[in-house]
Amino acid sequence: MSTSISEFPFHVELYTDGAASGNPGPGGYGIVLICNGHYKELSAGYSYTTNNRMELLAVIVGLEALKQDGCLVQVFTDSSYVVNAVTKHWLLRWEKTQFKNVKNPDLWVRFLRVYRRHSVKMHWIKGHAGHLYNERCDHLAVTASMQPKLAEDLGYLNRN
Repeated sequence: MSTSISEFPFHVELYTDGAASGNPGPGGYGIVLICNGHYKELSAGYSYTTNNRMELLAVIVGLEALKQDGCLVQVFTDSSYVVNAVTKHWLLRWEKTQFKNVKNPDLWVRFLRVYRRHSVKMHWIKGHAGHLYNERCDHLAVTASMQPKLAEDLGYLNRN
């Protein structure tokens, strides 16, 4: 049975990007949320992290920012890491093995928790190709990573 857009309370466009200088090094994420004519930007920076962590964290924080469950969310990201983990079903295999030998298990567990509250469709877009919202997210991520006081990415710092 197919699902109609009208079955969802909200249709959300979520654009995300992550950045890290040094990889690992200072990093940040940028988010643009668009829903029913509303526009919101979110960003944060971390003192020592990786690009993949910031790419994934951007999607997580964007989904967590939604105030109602059951939304139809179109995620647009230039992260093959995030898109492939979902669309190629790697994530389900990783979950079955309790994320054994998988990088960023703390974030993947957090992702699954919020991902399952919505109907999420993942879309890969080419980065640095002039896409308005991807460029905006990149700017937000890079700017956040260069702030003078950055948070610590405890999940990265406390990894085994």
